[in-house]
Amino acid sequence: MTETPSDALPSPDDSDLPTGTVDVLLIGGGIMSATLGTLLQQLQPDLKIAVFERLSDVAQESSNPWNNAGTGHAALCELNYMPEGKDGTVDPAKAISINEQFQQSRQLWSSLVEAGVLDAPSTFINSTPHMTFVRGEKDVAYLKKRYEALKDEPLFAGIEYSEDSRVINQWAPLLMQKRRKGEPFAATRMPAGTDVDFGALTHQLIDRLAENGADVRLNTEVRGLKRLPDGTWRVKYRRTVGRTPGEIRAKFVFVGAGGWALKLLQRSGIPEIAGYGVFPIGGQFLKTSNPAVVAQHKAKVYSQASVGAPPMSVPHLDTRVVDGEASLLFGPFATFSPKFLKTGSWFDIVGQVRPHNLGPMLKVAWDNPSLITYLVGELLKNHAKKVDSLRVFMPTAKDEDWHIIQAGQRAQVMKKDPEKGGVLQFGTEVVTGADGTIAGLLGASPGASTAVSIMLGLLKTCFPDRIDAWEPRLRELIPTYGDTLNARPEVAQELLGDTAEALALTA
Repeated sequence: MTETPSDALPSPDDSDLPTGTVDVLLIGGGIMSATLGTLLQQLQPDLKIAVFERLSDVAQESSNPWNNAGTGHAALCELNYMPEGKDGTVDPAKAISINEQFQQSRQLWSSLVEAGVLDAPSTFINSTPHMTFVRGEKDVAYLKKRYEALKDEPLFAGIEYSEDSRVINQWAPLLMQKRRKGEPFAATRMPAGTDVDFGALTHQLIDRLAENGADVRLNTEVRGLKRLPDGTWRVKYRRTVGRTPGEIRAKFVFVGAGGWALKLLQRSGIPEIAGYGVFPIGGQFLKTSNPAVVAQHKAKVYSQASVGAPPMSVPHLDTRVVDGEASLLFGPFATFSPKFLKTGSWFDIVGQVRPHNLGPMLKVAWDNPSLITYLVGELLKNHAKKVDSLRVFMPTAKDEDWHIIQAGQRAQVMKKDPEKGGVLQFGTEVVTGADGTIAGLLGASPGASTAVSIMLGLLKTCFPDRIDAWEPRLRELIPTYGDTLNARPEVAQELLGDTAEALALTA
């Protein structure tokens, strides 16, 4: 489903290039554009929507399941959302916020399954427990504090904690086999976790967009954006097959082009993009499809990041289900490329430099020597060294069972900071033009999992004159729209149960 172009999408045809004016132009065929387009089509079906994707199929960059390290981020197991404070305390606020956002995504998907917009839930989402596993007295003490902070929160109901090897062995046998005796370790487990194939989800959403009238164009690369006096955008594009140029106008433009979003927003000339830059970090994973190994592990298991490693490089041993086939991934191992996308340009990293962002980027480089050290260390690891890293999680790992796959590029945001001059930001950020007619998404994790929440925020910002009229429909699609679950335990329990049933997810 995720490997070949969709039959629902039009084949390239230079004799019928898109022209005229559209209400909404979505640049990039990933989960962000798919989510925004779906919401807009559900809210106002008469909108004229176009989608431009420069590759020969959608969901081939960060939304592709093998490129996407974040598969169902709900802060159930990711420790970087709850760092330990200087006073030794842990604050659950960010973890709760991330979980709230993921629940909005699940509610929308549930509504779309019931409406027939999405196929059977098992084609894109599967129940997979989320675990955290740590070693050493310091990390064990931290994990216990994290558990105590979360166990009474409604969105984390059912979280389990153990330091007992027998219990952890029942949860995830591969973690415990031939584990050294006397070593302090601990784990938490959330049975309600999920594995999401964002590639399959993106394909289905964009297929339905096309079937319902959206003009979806593959092999179509945007080359220029210019704001016209009448308030519309003149968008120049080029066919990547045949190089035929074209031009279209759009009343609203969303740039969901992954790492290339910065380049396109810079070309648009909006002052709001001043001071921004991105730092590309690639990734690799070890993968096994050996049935004997895969059968012993059904969980997503996260641990602590190495010293100096960015939060996106937290090591994890994951069950993945893609096209109905289960496999295991371990990583990520950082790589470096100057490209902002896997299919980007070797000149991306230098091509982004402007007078307004050079200072912040140099300050980020100066302030993050540990990141450079970490990247160098990762680049020096061969296959054997990477399997050695895996053995910290899985002591019985054999070199011959695992092979390397190349993951996607992550363009981490660098931006101006009034106090520090420049900061490296982990996460996602929407940059919007002052008049609300253009917006773009920069950054990475936990983007895909929280796409619905991000796009709801964009709707409020960019369509302020319509959002009130859309609210009744939004509440049909997302019952907790405008509200929170964690503050209302009974509602949370009911809605989570309804969503799990609609998505056929059972613990």
